[in-house]
Amino acid sequence: MSELIFADSLSRLGTESAFMVLARAQKLAAEGRDIINLGIGQPDFQTPGHIVEAGIKALRDGHHGYSPANGIPALREAVAADLNRRHGVEVNPDNVVVVPGGKPTMFFAVLMFGQPGTEILYPNPGFPIYESVINYSGATPVPIRLREDTGFAFSAEEVLGQITERTRLLIINSPANPTGGITPRDELDKLVAGLMEHPHVALMSDEIYSNMLYGGREHVSLLQYPEIRDRLILLDGWSKTYAMTGWRLGYAVWPDACVDHVTRLCINDHSCVNAAAQYAGLAALTGPQDAVHQMVAEFDTRREVIVEALNSLPGVRCTDPGGAFYAFPNIEGTGLSSMKAQNLFLDKAGVATVAGTSFGAMGEGYLRFSYANSTENIVAAIDRIGKVL
Repeated sequence: MSELIFADSLSRLGTESAFMVLARAQKLAAEGRDIINLGIGQPDFQTPGHIVEAGIKALRDGHHGYSPANGIPALREAVAADLNRRHGVEVNPDNVVVVPGGKPTMFFAVLMFGQPGTEILYPNPGFPIYESVINYSGATPVPIRLREDTGFAFSAEEVLGQITERTRLLIINSPANPTGGITPRDELDKLVAGLMEHPHVALMSDEIYSNMLYGGREHVSLLQYPEIRDRLILLDGWSKTYAMTGWRLGYAVWPDACVDHVTRLCINDHSCVNAAAQYAGLAALTGPQDAVHQMVAEFDTRREVIVEALNSLPGVRCTDPGGAFYAFPNIEGTGLSSMKAQNLFLDKAGVATVAGTSFGAMGEGYLRFSYANSTENIVAAIDRIGKVL
């Protein structure tokens, strides 16, 4: 019998509950249950054909070896051009680092600035990996409370009031997971102005859903604020916009002071990103965008359907999500906790959702619904939940 002694740091590492819900839903489906999955956060569309073909061509053309740790030059140049086109900013391709998905950027940013005795601010409810990695680093996680009455946008005044001399990193996410909330320009203006008093604080802006906005809403990238570019880490990628979750392809724009550090982290962690996936990502950015526009238009239709349906349920109210593909209804009126509701709806209604507490303690009283599923399934799922309630 082994007597393995694991590092204490492993006990501080959390998980992403959406994958646990997915595994349980798949198990029930394998047992013959009719399950509608509104839990997992990935587009239900296929990767556009020209992107797939570019990946296949790369393999046939012999791109089977290592590539630069920070990504192939053509892809980094295409990222810079895309950011210029979308946000009107100049980005040096040398500051772009391509990584396998969005999470490595989160991990690297937190490891770069987090250690015992420091503090890192992060959104709550928010993507669970933020808090998990902060705890793992030994830093103290300081939650930024996101409130329903503001559409889950953060308050710049509150955020600035939480910064101390121990704060090393501020994480923001707009459009947001799990709420679909968007922080408006005026709050970002206030935040950036206030940060001039705190030059020791780095920022990581998670903008992975920046192409998914609805109702005429505006996405404001923090890249558009030159006064903070020397301490801003911009996270984005291909997973959501191009339905490429399984390709594991993301990128970040790093300030000059961080580029060498993050490149060494890449070399130590994963050497480089899959070469064929990078050529697929290049085709995604430089090729036709019709499939993206069609997908977002379909998500917009589903958003309207799911919000109206959720608001028709007894004890449930749902704000209008401005971006991403999530609804985050308040279920306090049902008398159920978030976890009890998640389990009840899966067991009794055959509908997979994710408890709000999976995204932080401040998510109690909420559920996350992903509307990356067909309108037909969304209507059927809410009908089933209504019968259970």
